[in-house]
Amino acid sequence: MDKALSSPGPMGRSERTSLDVVVVGAGFAGLYALHLLRKKGLSARVYEAGDGIGGTWYWNRYPGARCDIESIEYSYSFDEQLQQEWDWPARYADQADILKYINHVADRFDLRRDIQLETRVESAHFDEKSSRWTVTTNRGETVSAQFCIMATGCLSTPKQVDVEGIGDFAGQCYHTAAWPRGGVDFSGRRVGIIGTGSSGIQAIPHIAKQARHLTVFQRTPNFSIPAWNHPLTEEQRRIQKAEYADLRRREWNSILGISRFPANPNRALDATPEEREREYEARWAMGGLSFYTSYVDLLVDPAANETLAEFARRKIRQKVKDPKVAEMLVPKGYPFGTKRLCADTDYYETYNRDNVTLVDLRATPFQKFSASGVTTQDGRFHELDALVTATGFDALTGTLCNMDIRGRGGETLGDKWKGGPRTALGIMSARFPNMFVTTGPGSPSVLFNMILGNEYHVEWIVRAIEDVRKAGRVAIEPTQAIEDFWCQHVTDVGNQTLFTQADSWYMGANVPGKPRQILLYLGGFPAYKATCEDIVAKGYEGFAFG
Repeated sequence: MDKALSSPGPMGRSERTSLDVVVVGAGFAGLYALHLLRKKGLSARVYEAGDGIGGTWYWNRYPGARCDIESIEYSYSFDEQLQQEWDWPARYADQADILKYINHVADRFDLRRDIQLETRVESAHFDEKSSRWTVTTNRGETVSAQFCIMATGCLSTPKQVDVEGIGDFAGQCYHTAAWPRGGVDFSGRRVGIIGTGSSGIQAIPHIAKQARHLTVFQRTPNFSIPAWNHPLTEEQRRIQKAEYADLRRREWNSILGISRFPANPNRALDATPEEREREYEARWAMGGLSFYTSYVDLLVDPAANETLAEFARRKIRQKVKDPKVAEMLVPKGYPFGTKRLCADTDYYETYNRDNVTLVDLRATPFQKFSASGVTTQDGRFHELDALVTATGFDALTGTLCNMDIRGRGGETLGDKWKGGPRTALGIMSARFPNMFVTTGPGSPSVLFNMILGNEYHVEWIVRAIEDVRKAGRVAIEPTQAIEDFWCQHVTDVGNQTLFTQADSWYMGANVPGKPRQILLYLGGFPAYKATCEDIVAKGYEGFAFG
């Protein structure tokens, strides 16, 4: 086992270090990777660009930021004592509580001593002679590692606004993914917000309560379901903790990694209209993401999907008093659930406030920003004191492609993925030996409980590292054959669903010039896990050892 030759040098000073594993990112995946690598006796260091741990929950501090999976399920499953000792205050944890939990985990398992904050990995180059990665950081450090784990997250490269004159706007600008740590006071200010995806839907009700006036600039309306969030009582927490073992068993065998929403095995079109209405009303009362498991044909049959889409549209129309505004908020032109399904608290009701204006950018696009606001193509000028951009991310690929990652022959990952990401299992990419990605493109990723998905990937990766060493080898990488097979399989499975009918970030369609392809494995986690385990059982069939 390689031992560290020196400790990290101060800013600007270059010191070489030799490690078994470099981990990039100190979110849920990076922390668990460090914990498990240590247990296996491997030397590892985590590099994190922020000045605190937490990944997406460190950066996304916007008002209303909250998980859309219930707290009890959106948590680590690897340690029973951790599960029993932590108390979640609400059904759905907010950003602050999730960040407290992450910091508790770091302290409980003594992880901080191997996490280097305020350090951005700028490059990672594979040396074919030594079968090791040379990693450089913005602090002038050079690190040698046999393995790299890219735990950089699926939503970590914010997408910026590209509108003429945006640089001339003199007011304060805030991106939801880079929110000031101390918060923002919008009292008495005219605020504009661009974007009505998950972040915008969570932030808009909070900003509207504070701002003098809020103008919402909407490109595409999204389906959003009430979260029905509420504080948890001591008795509710006691019952939940007593059920953890069964809860986790059901999670690991479910499609989405969520067990508290029962899966209906029936088809929507086999039910009568009255039966469907009862089922949808029951799911509405459950709230959140429960609709995904209401019928088995909703995401593969357009006619079945339309029964649910129309139910949701009717609910929106009932909530919004002005019929014209309601119609602007009603999603049309894509199937229900094929863009990220949102969970909200009083989102649609916010448009009934006198101080909120909705602008439909499809009907009246932006024309030009000026120092004091923005003009839309209908000639209307919207005067603003502050601008919030909730414009999403270059999801799953942006962060990795923006890094200088070079595999065999000096090929960069960005060049290899120029036509779209190519992976085996969403974990590795051919010609990039010993480099692993957690919940990457081609895996269930964001359509699975992210903490459980990261746990599974970390465990698969660490097992692979151990198996390489036990075999007396120095490297592992997928062959071109298995990568070609997996990419085609992901595409074939995706084409059997309705997801391809939406211009979503699941398809890479939110970033101009990004290849349009399904970025996720849509066959469900049980099938995905079975494939991963079968490959290992067959001696890493399709992977080559060096």
